Parts: sequence; structure tokens; C-alpha cells
Amino acid sequence: MDTKELLKKVRKIEIKTKRLSNHIFSGEYHSSFKGRGMTFSEVRQYQYGDDIRNIDWNVTARYNEAHVKVFEEERELTMVLMVDISGSESFGSKNQFKKDIVTEIAATMAFSATQNNDKIGLILFSDTVELYIPPKKGRSHVLRIIRELIEFEPKSHKTDIAQALKFLSGTQKKKAIIFMISDFMSDSYEHTLKIASKKHDITGVRVYDMREEKIPNLGMVSMLDAETGKIQLVDTSSKTVRLNYEKHYQEKLNYFKDTFRKSGAGIVNTRVDENYVTKLLGYFKSR
Repeated sequence: MDTKELLKKVRKIEIKTKRLSNHIFSGEYHSSFKGRGMTFSEVRQYQYGDDIRNIDWNVTARYNEAHVKVFEEERELTMVLMVDISGSESFGSKNQFKKDIVTEIAATMAFSATQNNDKIGLILFSDTVELYIPPKKGRSHVLRIIRELIEFEPKSHKTDIAQALKFLSGTQKKKAIIFMISDFMSDSYEHTLKIASKKHDITGVRVYDMREEKIPNLGMVSMLDAETGKIQLVDTSSKTVRLNYEKHYQEKLNYFKDTFRKSGAGIVNTRVDENYVTKLLGYFKSR
């Protein structure tokens, strides 16, 4: 992609996603996450109406009178976008690739954070971390993130969510708001997600295509595995083949849902032909 075409694409995404973040998401994003970045300020005597979860039991025992911890809202938060750029993200069946929707969602979230004067960082991952942009503020920083989302070419087409989460835990020492955007066709990340969720506010945004859920009966079909690059003949007229595919897909989906819920992380599901704006707004309002 030449520079002129790239800038044109960046500008197009900026116009669309900035409008969404300005008019729709900035308020919802702020109200959803503003109470998450809190710093300890002081301890004072318990007053009627205080949240009992904030009682400092050590001080209470020392003075034999209830005391609570007082917190102050941090002036700024940090958002880190973790984006899956493995081979499966290039799948699409409705004139739109998953990658396009992923880029729009990431850009919208980045501009929403900018409206709140927060820092934004980016982790692009496959089965390894392909690119890391440390959190910073400003429009030019967000535009760099969008450029990378559009044109970055991964070295690997496989996926390893656990590796990405390990990298996050190793680089992001302070509490951050994490949006992990992927199709989550991966497993074995339960332990690393549990560790990362103890420190960070994590949301998994699953972007998928309806054609991935089931294989239609089309007879013998040559299929390309986007993550291995292998082409193989598949007999889609076989009911067993179709059922096994659906079973495999459902297992990965159930693993994603169960693992995220057990770790206390949030979940957003959006199909490429659905309105992701509605899905994200619904999620923010339910928090």
C-alpha cells in the first residue's frame, strides 16, 4: 500500500470513528471506567453510608473504632488495545473482513480514551507479540496506532493469547483498561488471564463471521487454514464433518466465555455484519 492510499484509509477511519467516540462513546466510556483508576488517599473514621468494603481492618482494630480508606480518582487512566492480527482475522464473507471491524473498534476506543485525556497503548499479537507501542496521549499517537492496525504485516499467522497476556503483565505495571480484540479461536490462556485480571480491567471483544460458525453443505471443497497456510479437501456433504467442525467451534467459544467470566473480565460479542456500536454501548451501560 503506497503512502497516499494509506493516509486516505487512515483519514477515512479517523472521520468515522472519531465521530462515534465524540458523540456516543466518550461519555459512556468515562462513566464506565472513571471509578476504576483509584489511588489511596487517607484513612478516616467510618461515617453512616460509607461502603463497608472500604473498611481498613488493621486501623479499626488498632483504635477499636471503624475506619475506612478514602480513595481519589486518578486524573488519567491508561488504555491498552490488544489486537489479534493472526491469519484468521483476514476471514470475511459479507464484503467485510474481520480485520476491518477490528480496526474500527480499536480506533473508536482509542479516540474515546483521547476524549478523556487518557493514555493509549497498542499490542499487536499472533503467537508472539509482533508490535508494542507504549501508552501515550494525543491525536498523532492515535493516528500512528490506526496506521499500524491498517498496514502491519504479521510474521506469524498463528495465535497465542497466553503469550500476549504474559507480555502485558510484564510491561504494564500500573492498572490499565485493557480491550483485547480477537476471534478467540485459541485456548490454554486461563492461567495468564487470571493473573492479568487481578491487576487490570480486561474486556474481551470477540469479532466473528457467521460463516465460521457452521460449514454449509457444498460437497467437496478446498479449504485454506489461515493460521497454518495448509490447503486440504473437505467433504462438506458429510454430516459428521459438519458436526465435528461445529463442535470444535463451540468448544473454543465456550472456553472463551467461561474463562473470561471466571477471571472477572468483561465480554462483548459482535458479528461482522452487526452494529458494533450498539454492542459496545450496551456493554458500557451494563457495567
